[in-house]
Amino acid sequence: MSAKKSAGILPFRRTDAELEVLLGHMGGPFWAKRDAGGWSVIKGEHSPEEEPLAAARREFEEELGLPAPEAEFLSLGYVRQAGGKIVTVFAAETDVDPDGISPGTFEMEWPRGSGQIREFPEIDRAAWFDLRTAHEKIVKGQRAFLDRLAEVVSLR
Repeated sequence: MSAKKSAGILPFRRTDAELEVLLGHMGGPFWAKRDAGGWSVIKGEHSPEEEPLAAARREFEEELGLPAPEAEFLSLGYVRQAGGKIVTVFAAETDVDPDGISPGTFEMEWPRGSGQIREFPEIDRAAWFDLRTAHEKIVKGQRAFLDRLAEVVSLR
């Protein structure tokens, strides 16, 4: 069985002082009280047949309820997360209003074993962070994308 694959877009913007990235706080009961390590690149799973950039654009719209940015996409490569999932990320210089998101939802049994199916947002909020703060907020397996973004942007 091949590893699950996921693709996402990491929006970034330049301010007078620094580079900022937009991250999404993962929705659902497991993440509700987590801040550090509870944020993620806007991403989602895709089939082996779907091109990662097409999947990233689709997932951006599904997760945030906003169209994917019309921007140049910079490949940040991929990482294999601890669970084995392969995550591919593309950066896009754009400005997104976090208050304008209308997240997609998912269903799961909660509380576990209760037989009750509840609906939760894929992402319960989004916010802009400078890279230092983003390093603290993002799930550990995705920190490499922040480092790669800083490198790619400094070369431009």
